[in-house]
Amino acid sequence: METQASLNYNRIAKAIEYIQQHFKGQPNLDEVAGKIHLSPSHFQRLFTEWAGTSPKKFLQYISVEHAKKMLTENNQITLFDMAYETGLSSTSRLHDLFINIEGMTPAEYKNGGQSLSINYSFANSPFGEIIIASTAKGICYIAFEGDEIKALNDLKSKFPNATFHSKLDRLQENALFIFQNDWNQLSDIKLHLKGTDFQLKVWESLLKIPMGKLATYGNIANQIGNPKASRAVGTAIGSNPVAFLIPCHRVIQSTGITGGYMWGPTRKTAIIGWESAQSNLEF
Repeated sequence: METQASLNYNRIAKAIEYIQQHFKGQPNLDEVAGKIHLSPSHFQRLFTEWAGTSPKKFLQYISVEHAKKMLTENNQITLFDMAYETGLSSTSRLHDLFINIEGMTPAEYKNGGQSLSINYSFANSPFGEIIIASTAKGICYIAFEGDEIKALNDLKSKFPNATFHSKLDRLQENALFIFQNDWNQLSDIKLHLKGTDFQLKVWESLLKIPMGKLATYGNIANQIGNPKASRAVGTAIGSNPVAFLIPCHRVIQSTGITGGYMWGPTRKTAIIGWESAQSNLEF
């Protein structure tokens, strides 16, 4: 006998298959819901629960992935042809989707980030030396690393075709104020992040954890509306490209164990303790 869970899985599997096969027609919510005999609102909730993203976002991912494949196979293809073959109404829609999903324009993707200009500098923090990098749009990278050569190589591996300049700019200066406990500067900090919709939702949720407070992976999964996704949340947190500023160090296991940290568990414990002390000083 088919359980409700397996029935729901089969429905969503059919919906995903339908979107993949008919994305060029850019099917709307009503159309896809009708194919699996659900109301649009019920389908929206069920799809988001099982797939971790909305049907609309999933369609956008499929569309952009198709455009990326065309760029890879034919470097001379035009934006108009890509938009047409992807089923999008205009080149501006394709451009916007690339910005929202890939963090770069189709031209930047086409060139492997070649037209992306990145400034970087090194600084001291209470928790060791860091490298900080920015584009014209905002901070794109922060990492704890004492070896400047390794730090720069790690940065370049994230953006292999970008142009790099050793320069401390205003965006970096504003971000570095956070290590001085100058939280009044937070509104001046801009971020330029590239990630999936799920990763961006997780990173946005991390920004809402107050200094001196902690959350669990389950807490974050609940906040983004996907309570079953604790493991996926952990993976997204482990992919955080901006140390400290996006406070992945404030997430611990439900058992109270501090857990892992990309830049070392000892540093994570030290940051948690320092923030707790700074927070208590404010009251």
